[in-house]
Amino acid sequence: MVALAAALPRLVVLSLERGTILREFVEKSDRFAQTLVASGTFGFLAGVPSAYTQPLYAFFLAALYWPFGHSWLAVGLAQTAVAVGTALLVLEIGRRLRSLRVGLIAALLTTLHPYVVWHDVHVNREILDSFLLALLTLLVVVAWERASTWSAVAVGATAGLAILGNSRLLLLPPLVAMLVAWPLRPSRNAVVAGVAVVAAAAAVIAPWVIRNHARVGCATITTDARALWKANNEHTYAVLAAGKWIDDVPERPGAPPWPELAADLTLGGKPTTVDECAQVTYYRDAVLDFWRHQPGEKARLAGQAVVMLWRPTFTVETGESSGGAAARLGRRLIEPAYMLVLYALAIAGAFLAPRRFLALAIALLAYNTIMAMVFAGTVRYRVPWDFLLALLAAFAIERGWERWRYERPARASAAS
Repeated sequence: MVALAAALPRLVVLSLERGTILREFVEKSDRFAQTLVASGTFGFLAGVPSAYTQPLYAFFLAALYWPFGHSWLAVGLAQTAVAVGTALLVLEIGRRLRSLRVGLIAALLTTLHPYVVWHDVHVNREILDSFLLALLTLLVVVAWERASTWSAVAVGATAGLAILGNSRLLLLPPLVAMLVAWPLRPSRNAVVAGVAVVAAAAAVIAPWVIRNHARVGCATITTDARALWKANNEHTYAVLAAGKWIDDVPERPGAPPWPELAADLTLGGKPTTVDECAQVTYYRDAVLDFWRHQPGEKARLAGQAVVMLWRPTFTVETGESSGGAAARLGRRLIEPAYMLVLYALAIAGAFLAPRRFLALAIALLAYNTIMAMVFAGTVRYRVPWDFLLALLAAFAIERGWERWRYERPARASAAS
């Protein structure tokens, strides 16, 4: 039931959107994947290694493009399979926490999320974020049950993979380590479990960091510090308030060409080289200067990010205008209504969920909110975490169902 509920709507959207999947709102991971397949170089240009994006989603796409070519059908079917996997993971989390019914309800709420149904078949790296965060949550629950070092290692390795897909998750391993170790305190096993989580995450990340140090020149996960600057400067608030996105922020005067622009100039006959590692320092210093000299503006940006992250309606014009009339109707009416109901049920479910899981859900959602305050907030940065709300909501729906089922015979008997 869950697999069909996940797959069928996405296949319908895939058939309708097949002409736009590889043309509209395609992020740079797609270009990295094509270059990797064509030349063996992870970068914008053959023979010019880059670290300008997190690698996981580009590797995922490259694994599809190598045997099938630049195919919308391969991307759509593969990402539909990932969405099915995410729903099944949520099903298992709910089953372990309470019952198969809770798992079923949570899985259906997760996979039938209107925005996600549309978004999952398009080129977007959040599809892997959703899967890995659900897997991470399931493994934390398993670690609570088994209290073994290997369970903690599995949690850490999954966190490491998630970081390779989304660098904003870099501080997630220490947080998850505390959550895994907490039930084992005050024994030595708590320390061992916490260290195992962090060490396993570091071991997964290390090869990529070493590669970047050797091939690009700096030990980092990504050199795209420009994205952080676009979310943290004196123009950002007004651009976001106007319904635009950080990509519309004016460029910094005198800034060097970023790697993607340099590649385009080179392909256009104007060879341009960039020092990605120097740009990390350049934009990082600009962000720190902004925070230091304009703390009030940064506080205003942080508040705006929280609103944009949790607001049930869309705040970015491009997200509302993409797709056909049905897609726009879904975003403007169906999606907000769905999220308002989900929020209400999740709040009710918070009083019914196991305390340990509630602490995990609050910690993870708080982490994502804090990262939005540092960077920026938008719907697509929230949806990979919405399965946590679906799980909480499932506890409320199950309680309501149980009360209705047991009170109905009593009411019928009293009426007779």
